[in-house]
Amino acid sequence: MSLDIDQIALHQMIKRDEQTLELVLRDSLLPSNPTVTAMMEELHRVYSAKSKAYGLFNEESELADALRNCRKGEDDFLAFSRAASARLRDELGKYPFAEGGIVLFGHYRYLAVEYLLIAVLSSQNSMRVNEELDISSTHYLDINHADIVARIDLTEWETHPDSTRYLTFLRGRVGRKVADFFMDFLGASVGLDTKAQNRGLLQAVDDYCAEASLDKNERQNYRQQVYSYCNEQLQAGEEIALQDLSNELAPLGEKTFQAFTQDQGYELEESFPADRTTLRQLTKFAGSGGGLTLNFDAMLLGERIFWDPATDTLTIKGTPPNLRDQLQRRTGAK
Repeated sequence: MSLDIDQIALHQMIKRDEQTLELVLRDSLLPSNPTVTAMMEELHRVYSAKSKAYGLFNEESELADALRNCRKGEDDFLAFSRAASARLRDELGKYPFAEGGIVLFGHYRYLAVEYLLIAVLSSQNSMRVNEELDISSTHYLDINHADIVARIDLTEWETHPDSTRYLTFLRGRVGRKVADFFMDFLGASVGLDTKAQNRGLLQAVDDYCAEASLDKNERQNYRQQVYSYCNEQLQAGEEIALQDLSNELAPLGEKTFQAFTQDQGYELEESFPADRTTLRQLTKFAGSGGGLTLNFDAMLLGERIFWDPATDTLTIKGTPPNLRDQLQRRTGAK
């Protein structure tokens, strides 16, 4: 992994009681060594693999102003991180889920792109065996389960200030509360809506097929082609490029798929991240609730699976063998 660390600062928040988060500030930057580099590479890898929300700074963002001053050399990185940690503590302390942790500010480069990553990492206890085969307790940073993380693409921010996607953050295990707290700390607003882009793509595909009057099998084959391209992009860590997708698809009628989306005003970006959950709807039906979970291939609807909207009833003809075996053993049926 070609990751070059510029500067890293570590501080700590300690939860003393239900109302108090104590801040312990480091007096120097973390030295860059193989251990620190390996930690930063792991944090970058884990964060890059997770689903993220996008944002952009508000005009009145204190963090953005402080970061600009730091980038201009008017303030050093350590001072910037210490002041930002204090603001982070103040914002996080407003919420009942607030816990302590290690606050990390990492300025690094990856593939010619500059990033600033801000994370609150929790410490976990574990056991280790030493060379004498004795067992002892140890602490480690739980990077894999970090959910209070934000990253600013400094290159995108400074070269394309009107972008709606230079800032990303994780939504976290407690949903909107983490998102709200991080947006307040960053002084940011929601930017590119990845799920909305993917939903718009699915709607455009359905409408394009409907305009061409494709039958069920033709329509599903077309959806499968779209899914194959999008899934390949997802697996490669690349974005969905609308023109590339259109080039992969045979035109239906006189218009290409890209021309159709532009003429119909779907407001799709030229490229946008793939959303795994939304894209599954191209080839499958899935849902859960009330103790029931269903997941089946879209091609089965109307063949082995039938839905009556009047009674909201699904009829399944031919159950999976392992399910049928369970039903027979439970009911005593033969």
